[in-house]
Amino acid sequence: MIVQSPSLLILNSGSSSIKFALFAQTMPLKRLLSGNVERIGSTQALLHRTDHRNERTEQHHLEAHDHVSALRQIITSIRDSTGPIVATGHRIVLGGTYKDPQLLNESVIRELETLALIAPEHMLNELAVVRVTAEALPSVPQLACFDTAFHADLPHVARLVPLPHALTDRLGIRRYGFHGLSYTFLLEELKNIAGERAANGRLILLHLGNGASMAAVSGGVCKDTTMGFTPTGGLMMSTRLGDLDPGILWHLMKSGYASPDAIHHLINRESGLLGVSGKSSDMRDLLAAEKSNPRAADAVRLFCYSAKKFLGALTAAIGGVDTVIFTGGIGGNAPEIRTRICDGLEHLGIALHAEHNAENQGVISSDKSTVTVRVMRTDEELMIARAVARHMKSSNNHA
Repeated sequence: MIVQSPSLLILNSGSSSIKFALFAQTMPLKRLLSGNVERIGSTQALLHRTDHRNERTEQHHLEAHDHVSALRQIITSIRDSTGPIVATGHRIVLGGTYKDPQLLNESVIRELETLALIAPEHMLNELAVVRVTAEALPSVPQLACFDTAFHADLPHVARLVPLPHALTDRLGIRRYGFHGLSYTFLLEELKNIAGERAANGRLILLHLGNGASMAAVSGGVCKDTTMGFTPTGGLMMSTRLGDLDPGILWHLMKSGYASPDAIHHLINRESGLLGVSGKSSDMRDLLAAEKSNPRAADAVRLFCYSAKKFLGALTAAIGGVDTVIFTGGIGGNAPEIRTRICDGLEHLGIALHAEHNAENQGVISSDKSTVTVRVMRTDEELMIARAVARHMKSSNNHA
């Protein structure tokens, strides 16, 4: 059935994927379509699409040598099955000093292009998608929602980087933090589920997926986070290395990795779970292989050890913890990883219920745990859609 009501197109670009969702412009918002293109740039690119009006799911291969070609095929695939698209919303990883969503005019786009050098793995693809969307839907307004906005009010000391001020001021180097749209959703969902008191408590949020980070939140405000100037720092990730003794990079450059591009590729594409295991960047593969593959076992152990240390450090930063929330592809679907991260944290009041954890239930802490441990499905696309809907309402009120 063709839906004639106006709709909002939401685009969430990753380094090798694009997630998309289409929402009817109703109150509350109604998700019509969702899907993603994965493995962009390979010969095995796949388009997944679900029509939520009839729960019909389809999947097929497509030629997507870059994000531009993938997006054009996404727009073609949805155009004939919806009413008019009246606005689009984009997840933009790095917003610099922007705290609020921004209408993507040429001035804002140029400013974001100056930030692309900080996170080129994400920003270059995201901005290419913005420009192609403008070509395909020329009269449709586009809104940027920033992953860094959630962390915009970090305490001064949590933003600092221990380099000379002359250097950090000139190059704009500071700790930004990322995964903010995911964390914003978790806070709103916690308020809906457990009430305002719980949402205003001391929270440790773990977004564990291909990219992984954690945030310490108190009184509804982010106080610290594991990622810093770029999405490469903090926790060990699928292919990103996380925090590293900077002397190692100097040593690598002196040993033949002299090119900045080679270093960038190493720390973003060849490190983390993939680098340690030498086998896979997928935690599911490593868990299946760890009994027979010592390097796979090392990768899993190091990931969990890193997360455990950061959980303890962030707890110290906010003077304790009342609620821990796991989300993301690993955080929401890997009970064994949650167990290994939380084991030994009884001194913080954290204890898991083995059966509830194994079943990925909403609350996985045991009765003896003084900390509530939760598992939640994040929804960045819904957060973007809500921001777009608010912008459209405000624009109509001022028309």
